[in-house]
Amino acid sequence: MSIEQRSGFLKEPGVLETLRRALREDIGPGDVTTRALVSPKRMAGALLVTRQACIVAGGPVAAEVFRLVDPHAEIEIQIPDGSPAKAGDTLLTIRGQAAALLMAERTALNFMQRMTGIATMTARFVEAVRPHPVLILDTRKTTPTLRRFEKYAVRCGGGANHRMGLYDMALLKDNHRFLWQEEGRGGLADAVHAIRRRFPGLPVEVEVESLEEYLSVLPARPEWILLDNMDLETMRACARQKPAGVRLEASGGVTLERAPAIAATGVDAISIGALTHSAPAADLSLEVMA
Repeated sequence: MSIEQRSGFLKEPGVLETLRRALREDIGPGDVTTRALVSPKRMAGALLVTRQACIVAGGPVAAEVFRLVDPHAEIEIQIPDGSPAKAGDTLLTIRGQAAALLMAERTALNFMQRMTGIATMTARFVEAVRPHPVLILDTRKTTPTLRRFEKYAVRCGGGANHRMGLYDMALLKDNHRFLWQEEGRGGLADAVHAIRRRFPGLPVEVEVESLEEYLSVLPARPEWILLDNMDLETMRACARQKPAGVRLEASGGVTLERAPAIAATGVDAISIGALTHSAPAADLSLEVMA
């Protein structure tokens, strides 16, 4: 991930407001413990460290949280997003108002622990499918209001983003298929044509559950076909009959152990909801110094 991509994340829509909202949620009318015990004139330094091996994500986010509480804080990112770190490494150094460090600590750690955990899990899947040219994709199974943060973390781990929401790609899933066919408006290929008439220029993906459904949609040439919960042999059969211009995404029941075999079937991508809904938070801590 380039420096431009890392620094540009903070400029994405809604990111800074989410950070401000998180601080308001935690600090409320004031940090009573810090007010009682710490002089507002006291200055201090701090190290944000990892207690485990990980792939770092969220350094600029944590830094911005500290700056929002203390605009004059001096912060240096020691290990950039997308880079590996080992247990005991310092990820950020901060110096500023001691009270501000304490008020920002939990919010900064919450964001960075979550994002680093996602990046670390993603990197494991990316490594597992080497040397196959397969993308590891995220899904929309994200924490409400934190999707941009979690999808950014997937990119830090070497994965790629699927659609951001319901607006930037058409994905015809089982419930759409049920309602379409209940109305007697045709098969899957007809549904693809209907989407393209209404939203020309948007990529279209169709979820299929069998080889028969797969073959039925090929004449419409959707940009993507999602192979949902298929066994390995069926995925291989689909890949053998894949026409030019159509890419295949495998999804459903993907584990770290099963990912290499799925990648070897010839699919172009593997989507994994667990990247964002089940990644354990990384073990990070803030150590305040004089």
